[in-house]
Amino acid sequence: MTTTADRPDTAEVGQSRLRKEDRRLLTGRTRWTDNLELPGMVHLALVRSPVANATITGIDTTEAAAAPGVVGVWTGEDLPEQGAMPIAWTVSDNLKVPSLMPLAVGTVKHVGDVVAVVAATSKDAADDAAGMVDVSYDELLVVMDPIAALEADSPLVHPELGTNVCATWGMDSVALGTGGDVEEAIRAAEADPDQVVIRRTLRQNRITPAFVEPRSIVVDPTAEQVTMWSATQVPHILRILLAMTQPVDEHELRVIAPDVGGGFGGKLQATREEALVLLIALRLQLPVKYTETRMESMQSAHHARDQVQRLTLAARKDGTITAFDVDLVADMGAYLGILTAGIPLLGGFMFNGIYKIPAYRFFCTDVFTNKVMTDAYRGAGKPEATFGIERMMDELAVELGLDPIEVRRRNWINPDEFPYATVAGLTYDSGNYDQATDRALELFDYDGLRAEQARRRESNDPVQLGIGVCTFVELSGLAPSRVLGSLNYGSGGWEHASIRMLPTGKVEVAAGTTPHGQGHATAFAQLVSDELGIPFEDITLISGDTATVPRGMDTYGSRSLVVGGMAIVGAARRVVEKARPLAAHLLEADPNDLEYDRGTFTVRGTDTSKTIPEIALAMWLAHDLPDGMEACLDSESTFDPENFSYPTGTHLAAVEVDTETGKVTLRDYVCVQDVGVLVNPMIVDGQVHGGLTQGIGQAMYEEIRYSEDGQLTSGSLADYLVPHAPDVPRYRTDTTVTHATTNTLGVKAVGETGTTAAPPAIVNGVLDALRPLGVTDITMPTTPLKVWSAIQAARSEKGGAS
Repeated sequence: MTTTADRPDTAEVGQSRLRKEDRRLLTGRTRWTDNLELPGMVHLALVRSPVANATITGIDTTEAAAAPGVVGVWTGEDLPEQGAMPIAWTVSDNLKVPSLMPLAVGTVKHVGDVVAVVAATSKDAADDAAGMVDVSYDELLVVMDPIAALEADSPLVHPELGTNVCATWGMDSVALGTGGDVEEAIRAAEADPDQVVIRRTLRQNRITPAFVEPRSIVVDPTAEQVTMWSATQVPHILRILLAMTQPVDEHELRVIAPDVGGGFGGKLQATREEALVLLIALRLQLPVKYTETRMESMQSAHHARDQVQRLTLAARKDGTITAFDVDLVADMGAYLGILTAGIPLLGGFMFNGIYKIPAYRFFCTDVFTNKVMTDAYRGAGKPEATFGIERMMDELAVELGLDPIEVRRRNWINPDEFPYATVAGLTYDSGNYDQATDRALELFDYDGLRAEQARRRESNDPVQLGIGVCTFVELSGLAPSRVLGSLNYGSGGWEHASIRMLPTGKVEVAAGTTPHGQGHATAFAQLVSDELGIPFEDITLISGDTATVPRGMDTYGSRSLVVGGMAIVGAARRVVEKARPLAAHLLEADPNDLEYDRGTFTVRGTDTSKTIPEIALAMWLAHDLPDGMEACLDSESTFDPENFSYPTGTHLAAVEVDTETGKVTLRDYVCVQDVGVLVNPMIVDGQVHGGLTQGIGQAMYEEIRYSEDGQLTSGSLADYLVPHAPDVPRYRTDTTVTHATTNTLGVKAVGETGTTAAPPAIVNGVLDALRPLGVTDITMPTTPLKVWSAIQAARSEKGGAS
């Protein structure tokens, strides 16, 4: 039992606690979905299309059905009960939604489309039989490029829709009432000798979340409820979406997300594989398991990014921006996931970045191609926007012959201007870009590196030095429900939590957010410890199960702390308020005469006190409760934020480029983040390091590639390069703190910041190294071949030798 002497002497928030979860995770005592073995369980194997666009002319399952161990084989025609997979974001009135069935019926639209499913008594038997299914295809023309898909004579991915345009959506500062007319401002700039107009077309490469644990699903229909275990980020959302689209009622379905090996948005989905396992389990009335291979993951789990950005920026010759126009073409792939069509929309609110832009327009065209669908990946729309504006800030600096830091300083929001209403219609609550940038420059030795760069250029060193800059703000903490509603988003943005006070003074925290590597059990325990005075070690997290935590909106968009954490704090504070009358009764005092400090009620002016654990035991015993008091100290809270969270920072990259081979080496990387109050600095560092590594991956290594006929040519981790420890430098990180004003703790989000800032910082650095050679653009990833080719092309343009 906890006593006053056991109460922590120092605040937990701000301590770098080792993660509670890690001992179990690192010693192999994990609960991955694929580890589950149930009596009588059968295994599924999926038959996937080897072609990118075709009519299915026949499927012969005879040999597969007769194979040893096979329980059943089904095609789309055999599952009339299957329902189309859902979407959650109707971004515009002109949105076109092609039907995505768990099993394809009649046609396939990308390599990896599912055409049949085999159930067998072992995984090997199912895989063997899947190879016996004979599918005949009548191949059709494909379109793999989103710009080509907009041409009048392009093949149509979905002929029944009559177009490859999925949706269009836009905003502008005149309609929003936040600024002037973009076209007028650009025309004025073109006619003004004291202004410049810069036009660039940038490309976001297609990438994949590449989570460590492939997707895995087990469904057991044999108990009172149908139970699904899935490697998902969103058990609560998944339960609702499956109940809305497949033949199972919500109250009959329990969804559990056990240990999940990474997600990064890639498991923010209701997948056709989850629906298929559910459908076959209901058919057979047996437990069913499916775990994808890495190749299946690459060719069917959703991809991300893949945009063409046509950008126009106008500015005075002193560097002050006067207008910014964004014309975006976003590749949806062949189908829509739950958020696919809306991911570019999120970026629309952030292309203005941290800058005071008086006129702004954003217009997006979502386009179908014969590829895997795109959807959320760490940052989800905001990294694309940050890349666009930060690349253009460097282009402006080059055009005017100014230092890239100075150009940014002349345009960014000053500390005394917060809260700041942006040209895109948002309100940034707090920030200090000077403070973070000055600290980053100090750590980086910016002036020293510029001097070294000048020496290398003067000596024609074959290895040139580039300095990349990114100053950014990130929209996180999804989200105010009313804002989501105004954008036709299919759910709210609230989060729920409950505190269960045990008679022995211990605490169970039931959180609606679901962890998959973030350190929830540790950070949430720190929050509760400070609120209730309960030792960190005496607090346990319960999450990821719709039966034990029935309410929740799950984990994505860096919302766990700033939304989920605030729900936990709210529940803890309700425990305190419920405890106050009983404490007063036990202390024979007026409730208004009690002072409360981190777990202890004290009668003002005395040393007479009662702790929360003592009150919890008294409540459980119920021997001496005030009349009418319910014998329960448990409390719950639902938190719906008033605003998004806006973490900021400055990232600086020192990049060496071998002009003879094209090899890019990231020599140094400094980032200074402002993520508000730090609950656990060690976890913050881990989130930043992980995000940086993924951002570096997009900038330098990762790219999903397709051939002209739609074949995936990067279908394994041998072909799709993710960075390893030797590929990244020892990051140098620091933090500055401006308190968020949108929550009582002053915390901001952190999970997506590194992924957002790293790509523009690195690409700006590579181009900074190569501009003297005439190189003006390189599309990500900056592989040696791409860099070398860009150098040769620039030399050829200058008439030099290649």
